[in-house]
Amino acid sequence: YDWYCDLPCAFPEVWGEQTDVCESADWYNSKFCVSMGANLGMTRTPDIHFFSEARHNGTKTVVMSPDFSMVAKHADQWIPCHAGSDGAFWMAVTHVILKEWHVDKRTPYFHEYVKRYTDSPFLVELEPHGDSFRPGRLLRANRVDRFKDISNGDWKFLCYDSGTGDLVTPKGTMGYRWDEKKGNWNLKYENGSDDRPYDPELTLIDKNDGSLPVEFTEFGLRKKALRHLPVRYINTHDGKRVAVTTIYDLTMGHYGLGRGLPGDYPTTYDDKEQAYTPAWQEIFTGVGRKTVIKFAREWASTAEATEGKCMVIVGAAINHWFHGNLMYRASIMAQMLTGCNGRNGGGMNHYVGQEKLAPVDSWGTIMAAKDWQAANRLQQAPIWHYINSDQWRYDNNQADYNLIPDGVDPQARMHTADWVVKSVRNGWMPFYPQFNKSNLDIVKEARAAGATNDDDVRKYVVDLLKRKELVHSVVDPDDPVNFPRNWFIWRGNALMSSAKGHEYMLNHYLGTHHNDIADEVAGEVVEDIIYREKAPSGKMDLVVDLNFRMDTSALYSDIVLPAASWYEKADLNSTDLHSFIHPLSEAVAPVWEAKTDWQIFRCIAEQVSKLAKHHLP
Repeated sequence: YDWYCDLPCAFPEVWGEQTDVCESADWYNSKFCVSMGANLGMTRTPDIHFFSEARHNGTKTVVMSPDFSMVAKHADQWIPCHAGSDGAFWMAVTHVILKEWHVDKRTPYFHEYVKRYTDSPFLVELEPHGDSFRPGRLLRANRVDRFKDISNGDWKFLCYDSGTGDLVTPKGTMGYRWDEKKGNWNLKYENGSDDRPYDPELTLIDKNDGSLPVEFTEFGLRKKALRHLPVRYINTHDGKRVAVTTIYDLTMGHYGLGRGLPGDYPTTYDDKEQAYTPAWQEIFTGVGRKTVIKFAREWASTAEATEGKCMVIVGAAINHWFHGNLMYRASIMAQMLTGCNGRNGGGMNHYVGQEKLAPVDSWGTIMAAKDWQAANRLQQAPIWHYINSDQWRYDNNQADYNLIPDGVDPQARMHTADWVVKSVRNGWMPFYPQFNKSNLDIVKEARAAGATNDDDVRKYVVDLLKRKELVHSVVDPDDPVNFPRNWFIWRGNALMSSAKGHEYMLNHYLGTHHNDIADEVAGEVVEDIIYREKAPSGKMDLVVDLNFRMDTSALYSDIVLPAASWYEKADLNSTDLHSFIHPLSEAVAPVWEAKTDWQIFRCIAEQVSKLAKHHLP
């Protein structure tokens, strides 16, 4: 997702979008503001006044941190969770919220928010597993007779209309995004197939065909729990009878809210043997259960009274650690169930790194020549470096790092490099270099074989891949024909502060001195990617750095192109924390041989154009 590790994986995992947060001035609008993994007094010095002023304006401010950090002095409450235990704290908070604001009483604002803005009403198939069941996939629209011929049926999902009890296909799912018929990708309470209004059924607890025992794996206690959930049965178009329940009901089961159903449910907040009670979280956080209960009640009551003005500010102290995404998501769950995301003064707000954003649209048009061709598929930087710098060779499979339940799909144990190969083969994402042969040569060969248009070239390439006469570069990244040879570095210290795996880059990219002391462990694990016994050292032929600093990348580069500094050129700058752009003006002319970034790229493009007459006729 982000090679600098500044962007949180939890955001695209939950919302499918890149990170988007509020500007710091919105902290003042919050009525309950929590800082976790973020020492605002140190890392957000220009903005901490909003946090302090919000407190003086009546906002409850809370800091979750193992130490009494600089930001703690600005808080009404300091919660000293053990390092890495924030997720356990928030899951216990969510347990209380579900019990007291969703089960004991149904809070209208929370329920309307959850129905409209989350996937809670959607139906999930329950798959048999021994004497119990496990959650399967979302119920696809084309699984039932009524919608079996619907377009994009694998990408449209079902829920119940609480008024009629009929199955409906809510607008707004991915299938409607790519439908031939436009205008249905929205959150209206209308059935996508006939525009009929409906009210989504959030839970089957009052309207069901019985209950079934569902297996939940509790990783914290390393055990399994069997908990009954309400179900209905659906006849599929292929003659099967499947049990379904809602995501909301699965959430209730996962968090241990029994609602009168049998199974391994906790009976009180004091039950330590079942996740995720306030007593359970004490094992991991060291925070008393009464503190969690009080926190949850204050959070939920504030969210109810203000319609979602409860906020979490989070930073690198969580984001940069393994499973940081799960700690984020534990907090996001509490926010979604109380209607906080998308509200002024509410939601999940992540601030990490010193981003120097430039307007991407204009740069992207020039970089990808969008004025005369379709947009390119850009390579994801973390995967590119992970494969090409051979970091995958030092990595084990997923089961070595994560607890994996028994009986799950074997793919859950696959090595990350094998997943990358699979993603490229299936067209999920690009990888460069693309093939073990020059793209230019492939096109020449295709034309020589009779290809007269782009479709013919594509067919020629596909046929070569099927006959294994052409191989994706990612399959054998340590074959010299697949090495990336030229590396241009711009606006980042790619070999040091921007490098995750600095020592591997020195070894496998540059072939120079390094501190690579890890053992290679992938040889016995990988299946799809080719493992060569001797890893190459020094893949790059040329490293060029466009820079105004003699930083680490510049010191290791073959050529340093001297760029004008901040005060020697006109430029635009911003960050995602602010709603304004900084215009930077030229105070002095570029010194000595320095040129603006634009001039340097223009000079490179001019020389490449001259060479292209011979090499790219």
